[in-house]
Amino acid sequence: MRPLIAGNWKMNGLSSALAQIEALKRGLAAAPARADVLICPPFTLIADAVRAAGGAFAIGGQDCRAQASGAFTGDISAEMLKDAGASAVILGHSERRQYHGESSAQISAKAEAAWRAGLIAIICIGEKESERNEGREFSVCSDQLQGSVPQGATPANTAIAYEPIWAIGTGKTATAGDIAAMHAHIRSGLIEELGDEGAGLRILYGGSVKPDNAAEILGTAEVGGALVGGASLQAADFLKIIASAP
Repeated sequence: MRPLIAGNWKMNGLSSALAQIEALKRGLAAAPARADVLICPPFTLIADAVRAAGGAFAIGGQDCRAQASGAFTGDISAEMLKDAGASAVILGHSERRQYHGESSAQISAKAEAAWRAGLIAIICIGEKESERNEGREFSVCSDQLQGSVPQGATPANTAIAYEPIWAIGTGKTATAGDIAAMHAHIRSGLIEELGDEGAGLRILYGGSVKPDNAAEILGTAEVGGALVGGASLQAADFLKIIASAP
């Protein structure tokens, strides 16, 4: 299973940030990656980022609407992402669930829209700190997994990103033991829901992944890559994380 190292730029990046795309391209040319590499910039930069990357790595979106078109002011369809050159889309990120009230059912519909357009769906799940403190982290993630991942998910069209919410942008990182236990739990759930296909889906870890902890995280059992936030904004840092892939 080839790891996937994905960068989520969130609401960061003006046209000047394309210099980081170009720097990432140069870095990968000098030291080819042992992983698939993906950058998900803001919608406004996707087409330019695709041109700047020149096929050296993939570009994706950060969200899409389930419908292909219509009177949905401000929204982006999966088909629009594909048309701009994207090959993947992040769905169900905790910030979308929290700030936009997205339900698992909505995320499932978006995943099917991503497949319809020929995009890889990166479906995010993860528990809050209060839920972990209450001992409900496994049940919370199971519920999100069952509700957010449609039947029809395969290793070719879907990846799962486990992001403990308490570790996103906080500087906190789950221990290797915590990560291994949750990823094993997710793998079991995927196999239960999807059968043999569930055994092959990549499970990414996200939550304050940085150059100094990437090797340990990526070397943990059942970790099939990383979803990187702030550390993906600078090519130098992101290249160090990519180089940590086993």
